[in-house]
Amino acid sequence: MEKAEVEAARRDRYLHWDELRHRQPPEGLTVEDWWFGLKMRRLAQRQSVPLRDRQGKAFSFWLTPRMFEHLHDIDLRCGGSVEGPEPVTNPDTRDRYYVSSLVEEAITSSQLEGAAVTRSVAKEMLRSGRRPTDAGERMILNNFLTMRQLSEWKDEALTPERILEMHRMITRETLGDPSEEGRLRRSDEAIRVEDAQTGEVVHFPPPANELSGRLQAMCDFANDTKMEGYLHPVIRSILLHFWLAYDHPFVDGNGRTARAIFYWSMLRHKFWLFEFISISQTILEAPTKYYRAFLHTETDDNDLNYFILHQLEVIHRAIDHLHRYIGRKSGELVEMQAILRYRGGFNHRQVALLRHALKHPSVSFTAASHQNSHQVVRQTARNDLDELSSLGLLSKAKVGKAFRYRPVADLSEKLKQIAAGAG
Repeated sequence: MEKAEVEAARRDRYLHWDELRHRQPPEGLTVEDWWFGLKMRRLAQRQSVPLRDRQGKAFSFWLTPRMFEHLHDIDLRCGGSVEGPEPVTNPDTRDRYYVSSLVEEAITSSQLEGAAVTRSVAKEMLRSGRRPTDAGERMILNNFLTMRQLSEWKDEALTPERILEMHRMITRETLGDPSEEGRLRRSDEAIRVEDAQTGEVVHFPPPANELSGRLQAMCDFANDTKMEGYLHPVIRSILLHFWLAYDHPFVDGNGRTARAIFYWSMLRHKFWLFEFISISQTILEAPTKYYRAFLHTETDDNDLNYFILHQLEVIHRAIDHLHRYIGRKSGELVEMQAILRYRGGFNHRQVALLRHALKHPSVSFTAASHQNSHQVVRQTARNDLDELSSLGLLSKAKVGKAFRYRPVADLSEKLKQIAAGAG
């Protein structure tokens, strides 16, 4: 195998010239010879996509062995009829993880675009339902509402009108000029993408008079109406992410809209676990790599492999993050059950009720249901429930003629506090 083929076949890296020129070339080659051989190897395998740059040159990619590995892993863990982690398939706990994922993606996607809001403040706003107090909080709320809406849109074709609606939802009351919400940028609105640290211009998007046609071409690609042959849906979703960001059709909000379209595409192609996965959380851990992946693609003959490989790594880490999060929460549930057994100070009926509530957070109780479960008199059942309500563990509301008791949203945290006080 030639030296260039050895480098091209490596699974651990896909080097850009800016990186390769600082490495020691194989014996007998200059670094320029090494790069030339590698480029020829890559170019021979690339296939083009309908996206064109400002000069009309096609973007292209080729599937490396590393990509196949990632795609296989995503298929196994996220798609079709695959069995997901029990907490996200259990109807009683699914909503808790769904909302948690929406909150995380809304926050981190906004932070990538400069929203200076802490997680604790943002989570408090979203969970309490209070109105946002500044542009950063409004940006996060908009992202949350848009991400929630994507599940309703996943079975519909993507259209330019739908993309404008996404953008309108994402940018509502966050732009200096409200007229920019949900419309394409105009010719008199010169947009360029700059390096946040150096101020260097790293990208000039296509001219405004091309945007309408380019947006339609992107929708055709998204709906699979204009491309021959099979294209893995995860690759298609990643390319849509890049496409919208490259065209930069809006004055602001392009990054958030691009990531929303990626999610729409993944859900459309039945990767249902992506309702519970936050890619922005993973991107935010190393945002420079995210922006560099865009830049490397554009500065190396429109080679999309840089961006595709980066996003596949992001998805892989995001899936791992979800499983670790679920494992941690499952461990906390076991811990809470132990606390109830040994340190809570509750009677056996209350322990049984709270253990059930931890596993089934959407459950509700009445004095009658508690009485029947434990064969006690009505007053004893009512006393059990009222005591838990006074401790802030159950909420109490009158429904019809009876009081109904429900677990509070932060039941685990409340139990930890009680246990700490008892210890």
